[in-house]
Amino acid sequence: MSRLAVLVPGGRGQLGYELGRIMSARSGALVHAPGSAELDVTDREAVVDAVDSFAETARDAELRPVVVNAAAYTAVDAAEEDQQRAALVNTEGPAELAKACHDSGIPLLHVSTDYVFSGDADRPYEPTDETGPRTVYGRTKLEGERAVLESGARAWVVRTAWVYGARGANFVKTMVRLSRERDSLSVVADQIGSPTWAADLAHGLLELAERVAERRGPAQEVLHCTNTGQTSWCDYARAIFTELGLDADRVQPCTTEDFPSPAPRPAYSVLSDAAWREAGLTPLRPWREALHAALETDGAALRGEAG
Repeated sequence: MSRLAVLVPGGRGQLGYELGRIMSARSGALVHAPGSAELDVTDREAVVDAVDSFAETARDAELRPVVVNAAAYTAVDAAEEDQQRAALVNTEGPAELAKACHDSGIPLLHVSTDYVFSGDADRPYEPTDETGPRTVYGRTKLEGERAVLESGARAWVVRTAWVYGARGANFVKTMVRLSRERDSLSVVADQIGSPTWAADLAHGLLELAERVAERRGPAQEVLHCTNTGQTSWCDYARAIFTELGLDADRVQPCTTEDFPSPAPRPAYSVLSDAAWREAGLTPLRPWREALHAALETDGAALRGEAG
């Protein structure tokens, strides 16, 4: 295992928190996971200073530096109106990070999303499949991917989907809250994807970071990483109720048309991990196993009981 140093812009979000937590527990490792208030990825001067400073600190400690960008504007519906801010964070921010990484000679892992696809497939999306975002969020994330890959930096894009974790708002926390507020609830059954525990995703990204730091990064620059398997939002909600010891029949199916939103949701956004496996990286466990582990590990936070 490399003596690794990781800079994580977006370090206060679901994924950034897990990356920081895992790296902090590693002996001899170094992690800096600033939130947006500490490092605004849209501020060119701040990004350059942060990357250069981190690179110098890591190399003085004889560590191998890698940047893992977890910063993103993820409010999918709000992005339809707040297009300028979404573009700044999801497109311009990654471009600035990539340029700074190129100039400092540091590799970059950039986290992206299933929303870069149209969502009308009938099989898991491969990284090489044609993109076709239907939302401002998806479009700005795709443009961010392109900016990173065209920057000249040693960079990889890792797409994921349906992320939940101990920090921030997410579907698991929403279902826990609604289970207390309502006797029954309707959840969309005609959207299919792969729930992904932020902790499992973080472990996968750090495995890739180790490889990249040792200059053994995959030849393919775009990869997919989610917990394996697929489900609907409705069956996902029913699984959460089951894990909580509640009656899953309280969750009833409905259609996307029953819950219109400003930004259209993909009907199908399962991501294939074939390229991830072919690169020799460890596949993430099945989503149902991960959900059980998440509620065992971070149950208090997911239930809203943590202080």
